[in-house]
Amino acid sequence: MIIRAISGLVFVVLLISLILINQYTFFALTIVLMLFCLYEFKKLIHLKSKWIFVSGIAFLFGTASIFNFPKETTIFRAIFLLSIFIPLIQHLYAEKNIQESLGKYFLAIVYIVIPFSCLYLIPFNGNSSGFVPQIVLGIFILIWSNDTFAYLVGRTFGKNKLFERVSPKKTIEGFIGGFVFTIIAGIILAYFYQELSTIHWIVIAVITSFTGVIGDLIESKFKREANIKDSSNFIPGHGGFLDRLDSIIFTAPFIFIYLQLF
Repeated sequence: MIIRAISGLVFVVLLISLILINQYTFFALTIVLMLFCLYEFKKLIHLKSKWIFVSGIAFLFGTASIFNFPKETTIFRAIFLLSIFIPLIQHLYAEKNIQESLGKYFLAIVYIVIPFSCLYLIPFNGNSSGFVPQIVLGIFILIWSNDTFAYLVGRTFGKNKLFERVSPKKTIEGFIGGFVFTIIAGIILAYFYQELSTIHWIVIAVITSFTGVIGDLIESKFKREANIKDSSNFIPGHGGFLDRLDSIIFTAPFIFIYLQLF
């Protein structure tokens, strides 16, 4: 528990610091986290090609021109971006491995590279003053709130399984507890981070609560198929980077789209 607490604290302090310092440290953080997650996911699905790292970095460098699109085309490109995540959700119910139908290389782009590209753009989104790190930091806080209270409420009151064949420990009661406390966290964030209105923070909290759980379930399904418990042992006591970032990976594209639209 001591090792887990220390490594978790170091991870959180580094994450918050690199987000807040400036846009360059945040960009460097995004690249490093993406590469670690790509490495772990590559091993998870037995992807042999090392070119995925080059593609990921190139995609992230070109992300502004690809996704920071003009408002008049927002709705159409948002529909396109959402549509490519449908197979990941469908994968939760499928018996067949998703890489057999999508291809491992393309799957790595969709599941890892595109979400990190969206994550990088969120602090710049729709704001004339440039880099606003409080937005992306707020999203991390919402995810941590959701995970923490879902665990605490589920452990205390949980009886009904949420998605037992993928994640036996998750309960409906835990999900509801995480949802309620994430909304409360969103209201508190609106008081401190006034870059977005209260209603926007509440909507983002709702999105985070749902997509965070789905992201966790999707990663659990990949690990179950690979017959492993953790994506790696890079973070002592916590597993791998993919284990710690599975929620933000699936949440970032949806919040990016929301900010683009509204």
